[in-house]
Amino acid sequence: MVWAPAEEVEYSADPRAAGRLVERLRARDDATAERLDRDGRLVEAVVAVGAASPYLSRICNARPGAIDVLADLDTRPQLAGADPGGPGVAGVAGAVAQAARMKDLEMLRIAARDLLGIDPLEEVVAALSRLADDILTLACRAGAPNGGLAVIAMGKLGAEELNYASDIDVMLVGDADPRPVLAVARAGWRVDLDLRPEGRAGPLIRSLDSYVAYWDRWAHTWEFQALLKARAAAGNADMGARWAQEAGSRVWSRAFGTDELRQVREMKRRAEAEVARRGLADRELKTGRGGIRDIEFAVQLLQMVHGRGDPSLRVRGTVGALRALAAGGYVEAGDADALVASYRWLRTVEHRLQLTEGQPAHALPGGVEARTRLARTLGFRDSPSRRALDEFDAAMRSHQANVRALHERLFFRPLLEAFTAAPAGPALDPAAVEDRLAAFGFSDAARTRQAIRELTAGFSRSSRLWQQLLPLVLEWLSESPDPDLGLLGLRALTDNPHARDQVISVVRESAEAARQLCLFLGTGAGFTRDLLRSPDLLRRPGFLAGPDPGPGPDASGPGGAGGPGGPDSAGGPGRAGSAGSAGGPGSAADEAAERARRSLAWRRGGRQQQEGLQALRRSEELAIAARDVLGGADVEATGRDLSALADAILIAAVGLVEPEVPFAVVAMGRLGGRELSYASDLDVLLVHDPGPAGDAPAQSAAQAAAQALLHLVNGETPAMRVYTLDTSLRPEGRQGPVVRSLESYATYYRRWAHTWERQALLRGRFVAGDEGLGRRYAELARSFVWDRSLTDDDIRVIRRTKARIEAERIPAGEDPQFHLKLGRGSLSDIEWTTQLLQLRHGVAATGTLDAIAALEAAGVLDPADAEVLSGSFRFCQHTRNRLTLVRGAPADALPSAGAHLSVLARSLGTTATELREEYRRTTRRCRRVVERLFYDLP
Repeated sequence: MVWAPAEEVEYSADPRAAGRLVERLRARDDATAERLDRDGRLVEAVVAVGAASPYLSRICNARPGAIDVLADLDTRPQLAGADPGGPGVAGVAGAVAQAARMKDLEMLRIAARDLLGIDPLEEVVAALSRLADDILTLACRAGAPNGGLAVIAMGKLGAEELNYASDIDVMLVGDADPRPVLAVARAGWRVDLDLRPEGRAGPLIRSLDSYVAYWDRWAHTWEFQALLKARAAAGNADMGARWAQEAGSRVWSRAFGTDELRQVREMKRRAEAEVARRGLADRELKTGRGGIRDIEFAVQLLQMVHGRGDPSLRVRGTVGALRALAAGGYVEAGDADALVASYRWLRTVEHRLQLTEGQPAHALPGGVEARTRLARTLGFRDSPSRRALDEFDAAMRSHQANVRALHERLFFRPLLEAFTAAPAGPALDPAAVEDRLAAFGFSDAARTRQAIRELTAGFSRSSRLWQQLLPLVLEWLSESPDPDLGLLGLRALTDNPHARDQVISVVRESAEAARQLCLFLGTGAGFTRDLLRSPDLLRRPGFLAGPDPGPGPDASGPGGAGGPGGPDSAGGPGRAGSAGSAGGPGSAADEAAERARRSLAWRRGGRQQQEGLQALRRSEELAIAARDVLGGADVEATGRDLSALADAILIAAVGLVEPEVPFAVVAMGRLGGRELSYASDLDVLLVHDPGPAGDAPAQSAAQAAAQALLHLVNGETPAMRVYTLDTSLRPEGRQGPVVRSLESYATYYRRWAHTWERQALLRGRFVAGDEGLGRRYAELARSFVWDRSLTDDDIRVIRRTKARIEAERIPAGEDPQFHLKLGRGSLSDIEWTTQLLQLRHGVAATGTLDAIAALEAAGVLDPADAEVLSGSFRFCQHTRNRLTLVRGAPADALPSAGAHLSVLARSLGTTATELREEYRRTTRRCRRVVERLFYDLP
């Protein structure tokens, strides 16, 4: 009987490629042509590999024995030197040739069985892994015949789920020269040793004691995660077994807590962000959303959380681990089945991609022709109603969406069943519940259970919503710095009728806004309280789900309307602008001023107006904090927004006071520099113009206006306070009058002013009240600051004052080694240094960062020094701001330990230890620059 392959070729994935391979093989010799004519199974195999893979077709054409392999797919080609009792191998050179041959022929056999549907995915990856093990065994016997090393398989090889085109990740233990072993292994596979201790900077091979010392002292969380899949694969069996035992004890005896979990999740998040940046989010099979890594990562994370107490979870393979997790109740059985199905699908698609040219490939092709060929290789065919490509794309979208949805709910769905209902299958025991909650940041299982029950109880619209969404919401809360705080905040908002409606609206309309709400509530101690007072903020455009798309706080630039050296500032950038604007239309100051007008329009009487200003500050600071925490604003934008809000409130307050004489408020300090922090008081000077009424009556009226302003803003009690308005920078300090006339300021500056007052006025700017008076005061201040040069005596005075502050001003109980404001190399150091340089070199600018930039532009500061100073300023200011938000109260020093430090570090995307180390590194570099520039030390 003669076999006619035409029909087989016609219905293959690529008839042209399949037919071409059949014809080339037939043309080789008569014997081969006869075999193809008579052996139908051989033709099926040839057509399958020819249609799927130019790479496999080249092996068929080039490798003697390839036809024999395809004719007998049940028999593995023999590998010399790998199988005990098999033929030997003549040295490293012979082993290199044998490894390359064996790789080609066995790869061809495995792929043919795969393409013909003989073997399921698990058998395919196991066969590929066995092939790699055999080549590594050959490499060890040829390259290290005395047994001086063991090869440790990692990654997919360690899990025995290797791809067709995977690198093989290995580590080497022992004392032999690894180079001959690697030469043989690399004849068959790309060998990657980057998972070894110290990565590419570390030695290729090290002793077992060296590995143990590294694990015990320096290894990162991700390295222990990688050890989940480690196994001895080749070489000295006893050495490999001892290595595996030591590695296992380090992995499974080690606590896996909140910080460790956050580290591995952050690594995954960065990988996803890189895929998205490259525009491959929907096409990337491995690291894209809903891809293979989502499944592998979820499995490994749950293994690390629960495997310490349950040895049944210590399974290297992904499918096997999912089965073990389901059997133990750690994952719902239906979820595990769905993930296994999607894992098989995604890995099969990945395999078909890699078989095309035998190269690593994880992204779906963008072109229609290549994607259609891939679809046909996977078995899809055109029908009268739909193209094969459309069927494939629909299946791919379905699997990716399924994986991502399960990934986002996988960790918490079993917990909800344990808390709220009797599970249908195996259930988590109480210890496992506590382990999982603790790993994800929920420290009190009983409190979490109570909060969940309260949210989901009953049949109301909100309880039904939470029953559906809580697995996802808990996942989002677990990403926040303090999940317990976030969950309690969510419960409190849901308990409030008005806030509940706003929260439900947010959750229903935007998953991203809901996620950001969870992150926000789990960051700041006071955020829930303030949202309960101003729940309508949740509906304000831009409060959640990213910054406002309209002109934002950067619209006016750092200098505002006046620009450097404008007419209304002693130090540089212009005043707040007419009617309180810090910039053009739509700026942060304009928006804050408009909200102030609306807040006060319907209020009557001093107390109501004071409450209006309090409410305005509270709601606007909360909106600023949301942009800060959720990534919509950097430290400069936050400082400008806080300053614009304070400007607007001062403008409104002066308007309410209605001074009877020309009266102006001059911003000083951080307010003057538009670098206000959440913890800042408002430093101001108050000035009036006697006018035609004469000095005494004007002074009396101005004094009354000043007292009324202080009373309105400071309040009679802390509960009535809008801001702390501080006038202690005025002439004669607290001994002098609160408000002075313009002439009195001129006299004082001419006759009695101190050097530090010139320094303070670098950041002075008019902010509220009579604009003409503000301009005249700015001219006076400019003349005082800049009309005479700084003398050596002045410099000595500034240095002595700074030294005294360093010695005396850090409050008792605060750690001077980690003080963000007054510590060495922190904010105070930077501010004093830039101000001294400004005065010495005549460089005008109000804000510290603006001053550093201006000094660099003027050639006063070296670019490297400017970078160090500005970097430390940003770090300290940002950390101080976040510390205030986390604690819900002003704070200036890093906590030494405990929950506040951990939550602060998490909110900044780091760990407690790394945050304190970053402080040390940053401020030490800065202090060296300060000592050289400020104290003229070498």
